[in-house]
Amino acid sequence: MQFTTSILAAVMAVSALATPTPVALEKRATTMCGSWGTVATSGYTVYHNNWGAAQATSGSQCTTFNSVSSSLSFSWSTSWTWAGGAGQVKSYSNVALENVNKALSAIKTIPSTWSWRYTGTSMVADVAYDLWLAPSVGASNSYEIMIWLGAYGGAGPISSTGSAIATPTIAGTKWNLFKGPNGDTTVFSFVAPSNIGDFSADLKLFLTYLTTSQGVSTSSVVTSLQGGTEPFSGTNAVFTTSAYTMKVT
Repeated sequence: MQFTTSILAAVMAVSALATPTPVALEKRATTMCGSWGTVATSGYTVYHNNWGAAQATSGSQCTTFNSVSSSLSFSWSTSWTWAGGAGQVKSYSNVALENVNKALSAIKTIPSTWSWRYTGTSMVADVAYDLWLAPSVGASNSYEIMIWLGAYGGAGPISSTGSAIATPTIAGTKWNLFKGPNGDTTVFSFVAPSNIGDFSADLKLFLTYLTTSQGVSTSSVVTSLQGGTEPFSGTNAVFTTSAYTMKVT
């Protein structure tokens, strides 16, 4: 099923605002089960980020940061059970590269790899990159760019119409592109036709498509780049990332 624009826009707006201050921890396996656990390491931040937990009638979630290699490849996982709050995202545990603050025109590539797996019962969830653009350094974000590598249980993106506005082929995959509002932010969501558990691509290609075909300005500034999972509901779900890399050149 496709969740309504109004519900998803509201919950995603809260997600964008509810960003805790990261706390530097040792580079060792660390499990976080509170609302705002973070691990800041090697210039990146691992977020537990149970920002929507209050929308659930019951449930819990824990995120474990396992390691980061010398090549800046992250290994981490999150396990959860959430019930109630249909159509409401409960969290976005993710690895983030923040304070990028570079104009699209000044970025050559954003290479990224991501190997992940998901198990669970009656899951409604997605696995997605979340890329943020602002009109200038220090300004509020004006665009949210999501790249959905996985969707379970009928989870769907923010959309004004409920239908794809285009089907571009990028990095060898034909994506369904959706567009809709999240408050004052315009959301573009590239949704894969089937789950991609082993992904490798230059994310700049997605942004270049938006500047050439969807009216996004090349002067837009990349503020932060994230990759993680959004659970809605399900039981005994385990999301595991064995390797995740992202950099900006």
